[in-house]
Amino acid sequence: MTRNASPTRRRVLTTAAATTAAVALSQPRASAADLPLLGTYDVVVVGSGAAGMTAALTAAGHGLSCVVVEKAPTFGGSAARSGAGIWIPNNSVILAAGVPDTPAKAAAYLAAVVGPDVSAERQAAFLGNGPAMLSYVMDRSPLRFRFMEGYSDYYPELPGGLPGGRSVEPDQLDGNVLGAELARLNPPYMPVPAGMVVFSADYKWLTLAAVNPKGAAVAAACLARGVKAAALGQKPLTMGQALAAGLWAGLASAGVPVWLNTPLTDLHVEGGVVTGAVVTRDGSAPGLVRARKGVIIGSGGFEHNAAMRAEYQRQPIGTEWTVGAKENTGDGIRAGRRVGGSLALMDDAWWGPAIPLPGEPYFCLAERTLPGGLMINGAGARFVNEAAPYSDVVHTMYDQNPTDPAIPAWLIVDQNYRNRYLFRDTAPVLPFPDSWYSSGAVHKAWSWDALARSIGVPPGALRATVDRFNSQALRGKDPDHHRGDSAYDHYYTDPAVLPNSCLAPLWLPPFHAFRIVPGDLGTKGGLRTDPRARVLRADDTPIPGLYAAGNASAAVMGHSYAGAGSTIGPAMTFGYIAARHIAATR
Repeated sequence: MTRNASPTRRRVLTTAAATTAAVALSQPRASAADLPLLGTYDVVVVGSGAAGMTAALTAAGHGLSCVVVEKAPTFGGSAARSGAGIWIPNNSVILAAGVPDTPAKAAAYLAAVVGPDVSAERQAAFLGNGPAMLSYVMDRSPLRFRFMEGYSDYYPELPGGLPGGRSVEPDQLDGNVLGAELARLNPPYMPVPAGMVVFSADYKWLTLAAVNPKGAAVAAACLARGVKAAALGQKPLTMGQALAAGLWAGLASAGVPVWLNTPLTDLHVEGGVVTGAVVTRDGSAPGLVRARKGVIIGSGGFEHNAAMRAEYQRQPIGTEWTVGAKENTGDGIRAGRRVGGSLALMDDAWWGPAIPLPGEPYFCLAERTLPGGLMINGAGARFVNEAAPYSDVVHTMYDQNPTDPAIPAWLIVDQNYRNRYLFRDTAPVLPFPDSWYSSGAVHKAWSWDALARSIGVPPGALRATVDRFNSQALRGKDPDHHRGDSAYDHYYTDPAVLPNSCLAPLWLPPFHAFRIVPGDLGTKGGLRTDPRARVLRADDTPIPGLYAAGNASAAVMGHSYAGAGSTIGPAMTFGYIAARHIAATR
């Protein structure tokens, strides 16, 4: 696996980040007397994403007064934009569905995936608290969850890996439960087709709807759900929209206020203890929100902070390739660092190959896995298993780019592929928008040589690559990059294609090329935390009163990605852990 590529560089960056964070920045800090008091609560939560809202819901359920402060004019953060897969081994939903999971299997698998990058204690804290967190959320909100049947763990061949998967997603939720607050829900990254109710697990079949009976049946079921919801006067929400709305509804029932348009500007410290947050509410002068027992930072990563990305991450990098919430500029990470918090994993992100379409990048899942496509580097050669976990593909792009330029890479498909499969939201056969071509994100040509010239790769190399790939596809084997060897590789594929549902030759013109850049769902580096979600100094001592969860903290997944929902599952779990620790100890 490529997940451990370039370990020396990553360890150096991680150590350097931790060392730099050992000394709090010598920035003048306002005293409490200088700031208007905006309120006093037991717990102040920064950020209204999955981590923050789960933390606040848990704090309220343990009898603590709590407020959530949110920078954006909307709530939900990146979670609301997402497909909302949640990776939580041994949770009640998957066990009820008959998934053969056990604590021992989960521990063996996570240890094999993460390796030495994350302590065994933090891994155990996640695995031990995740199932209880999910049950807690269901008890205190309208959220219910569905097993994403068949969505394999990303490395199912490792010890404890499950080819049938462990991920869950939110069930359908009626947006009417939010009333007027529904208008403040952060919109999805990709809207669901009008009139349909679509779950994340449906998309693999919707992609195949034109050529597969089950795909057609799933499309019909999605439409039927939409018709039923309309008849009942519902506003159906699924995926990240359902998750964020359900958590918000839970907070509303618990009486937890959420202050929108309230960015964090600093943390307040008294006697070495974090005792509040300095915020700017609705554009007014900074004020202090006191926290009697603790502050939990759940403010997301730094994917939209160009300076931080340039400082910590490999080039080329930028803010225009991420699909994370636009407000995620590392505010919580920087505030934690100023009070002595140390950092880790700052060089990494929840990567995925993306097409830089006009307006917003498109994060590729099924498109690079379906039979009839391949990826090439700047030399016109294949360089990766296209169906590998998306973070691995981008790690490989970066690892190889210095010597064999792979940024941008190109996804190449033929017209047979286009005649069969949905691509993003463009139905089979239909042309792509003109803007995709004029922007340079997509190219089309009637010969391999013409396509090669259009994208700037050697024509002979492209022809040789396609010829070799085609001969291997006909045999159903990929000895060069092992596409199709893992059960995970077959999730987003076409079961009608034999002998390998991942592989089909490219032969029918016109041919298409899609520019591929290192996109991401958000960054995964941030404040180092212990198994109780307490923020740590460089000497591993916790900063009293300060906790972090979600993408503001260094991920429990280390440099890898265990399965669908490895971002949201730990984010919610460590938010839950933080609130419970505050309730139990302070």
